[in-house]
Amino acid sequence: RDDRGPREPRDDRQPRDDRGPRDDRPRRDGWEDRGPREPREPREPRQPKIQEPVYEFEGIIPTEGVVEIMPEGFGFLRSSDYNYLNSPDDVLITQQQIKHYGLKTGDTVRGEVRPPRESEKFFPLTKVNMINGKDPEFIRDRVAFEHLTPLFPEEKFDLTGRRATISTRIIDLVSPIGKGQRGLIVAQPKTGKTTLLKEVANAIAANHPEVYMIILLIDERPEEVTDMARSVNAEVVASTFDEPAERHVRVANIVLEKAKRLVESGHDVVILLDSITRLARAYNTVSPASGKVLSGGVDANALHKPKRFFGAARNIENGGSLTILATALIDTGSKMDEVIFEEFKGTGNMEMQLDRRIANRRIWPAIDLIASGTRKEDMLLRPEVLNRMYILRRHLADMTPVEAMEFLEDRMNKTRNNEEFLVSMNG
Repeated sequence: RDDRGPREPRDDRQPRDDRGPRDDRPRRDGWEDRGPREPREPREPRQPKIQEPVYEFEGIIPTEGVVEIMPEGFGFLRSSDYNYLNSPDDVLITQQQIKHYGLKTGDTVRGEVRPPRESEKFFPLTKVNMINGKDPEFIRDRVAFEHLTPLFPEEKFDLTGRRATISTRIIDLVSPIGKGQRGLIVAQPKTGKTTLLKEVANAIAANHPEVYMIILLIDERPEEVTDMARSVNAEVVASTFDEPAERHVRVANIVLEKAKRLVESGHDVVILLDSITRLARAYNTVSPASGKVLSGGVDANALHKPKRFFGAARNIENGGSLTILATALIDTGSKMDEVIFEEFKGTGNMEMQLDRRIANRRIWPAIDLIASGTRKEDMLLRPEVLNRMYILRRHLADMTPVEAMEFLEDRMNKTRNNEEFLVSMNG
């Protein structure tokens, strides 16, 4: 700073006295024509801001659904209103809750949810009250379905009574259905198999309210689904023929898992499946090709899963049973249907044959009495009823299926119940 040299003298500044008065200065544009300012109106007093009330919904919204566990570890509660498929009503179950309660796919959970927060997409489950109708503590120590001991059916379903029809009365004698039965209704098209299932379902619902019944309709007509849901007091789960095969398979899998979990908890479950042929076709469509193809275009490995479904029916030692009554189609003109039926033939312990010739004469039910029957029926029928049935079968054996059905229907119509019919028999 020392090398700057001497500072030069400043010019004398202009004194501030030579400015004109403030009032003579030019004003901004438009300011002169404003005139005198008008007095302001008095302000209204400020209203206090009303705060929106915050409602606490936690713990007051109940929910019920079937658990489906994802590969990632968490799960959802699926609603039966949507046939257990993805829906807006799904409830999120965390991985910690699944481990804590020992939940598996198919468990029926009743609990409480809360509304989702800003960052959440689903309703989270906050509390579990019941699992499969039992206390959550009981469920944690249950035995897996695969390790339960299967037995022959011992307790018979009573298909007679106030809601009985000729069809259910004949089934009750000719091919009785027990708890844990694996039954096959073999039918040609237009022989009344769906109507027969409906009558059996109504009889079981009326006489056995302790049984949980699921009617599973696969590849059926939509109007039949509506009719079944309105006329039967049971849970109807359906996948109609206009849905893809993947949906058929997914619906059938979750229904089977739900039934297994209920049986593990000691409940009696009945599944009425219409039809197992269409279910096997769906599995054949979605299964990856193994390279081995049977006649009719059936993949060699495709029938394992429908067999596992049908084979799940069993009577469990020390409580619980799963009864499956499925229809199988024959004489449809499809080689695939014949192959599927041959695979299932002999796997059931009860078989009922429906005959087109009887149905053509408008005789209902169109049951082939000679070809229909139940294995180990002596464990289901009382000895006196069994002896009478042996006599009746010997009498019907010489008749054609049409004559046998006409004879039995005529005798049934003349009596009010099966006991009266058996007493009226000679011998």
